Amino acid sequence: MSVNLTVVIDNPDLLGAVCGPNDCNLEEISSLLSSPVKSRGNELFLDSADEERNLLFRSLLDRLLELAGRDEIVSSYQLRSIFTSLESGGDPDIAAFRDNIIRIPGGTRRIYPRGNQQTSYIRQMSSRDLVFSIGPAGTGKTYLAVAHALMELLSHKKRKIVLTRPVVETGENLGFLPGDLTQKLAPYLRPLYDAMEDLVDPDLLERLRNNGQLEVAPLAYMRGRSLKNCYIVLDEAQNTTIEQMKMFLTRLGEGSRAVVTGDITQVDLPSPGRSGLADAVRVLKNIEDIALTEFTSEDVVRHPLVKKIIDAYESHR
Repeated sequence: MSVNLTVVIDNPDLLGAVCGPNDCNLEEISSLLSSPVKSRGNELFLDSADEERNLLFRSLLDRLLELAGRDEIVSSYQLRSIFTSLESGGDPDIAAFRDNIIRIPGGTRRIYPRGNQQTSYIRQMSSRDLVFSIGPAGTGKTYLAVAHALMELLSHKKRKIVLTRPVVETGENLGFLPGDLTQKLAPYLRPLYDAMEDLVDPDLLERLRNNGQLEVAPLAYMRGRSLKNCYIVLDEAQNTTIEQMKMFLTRLGEGSRAVVTGDITQVDLPSPGRSGLADAVRVLKNIEDIALTEFTSEDVVRHPLVKKIIDAYESHR
């Protein structure tokens, strides 16, 4: 037998913010809970006999009301972020959630953390000069790093962004690929461009490239350089050798910040045990000024199937 859990919201402004335009947020909540959520006057009610689902609905509304009370628009993106955190047993800190939004001047939208781990990650990138971020695909490691780099650059806190990856060949020899060096490297660096193109207008991105404020290069090109007042993102760092990682980390110049991302379960090196990322995390773990965020499959924010796929592979190791 179904039971209606009713929540009364007396403030019409908060009620409107939680429901969203044309009740679109209620439709989203209905989909997430797999049970209909309806409104009647100043009441919202969930038609469900599942006690856990009712508790989740109540907790979700409490967090959304807290967010709306801070003069924030309750978007579908935020709603899903808070729901994901609650569903996984977390307790989203709405104040921290709001204070760690990435706002890119001239960007296409604001970036909200999706869960406590992403909130912690953004906080670390704002306060530490070297941040390691490890975990499976789909947890936002690279996307958030690129977003934070663009915010720092376009807020004039950094003079340049340098995005780099190790070039690890898997089956095809780089020298035999068609085109010039830029064209040869394009497949390796495409994921970094994809993230940026989702965050800023293409014309702005092109201006940053043309005026030298944005550089995308293979890791080998970092040798011998000293990067001052730059924001450097090293992606796919699990495929660096120990020597390459040490070389990269010693490129940091005055006023620079580096974010190193990777998945230490996806090493493509001939000798996986010599991953520079795994070695650096072990060697540098006790240095106070270096931060580490560790994501798990619980933090996956891509398609729901991604989490299931990661869990399936982990269970067969």
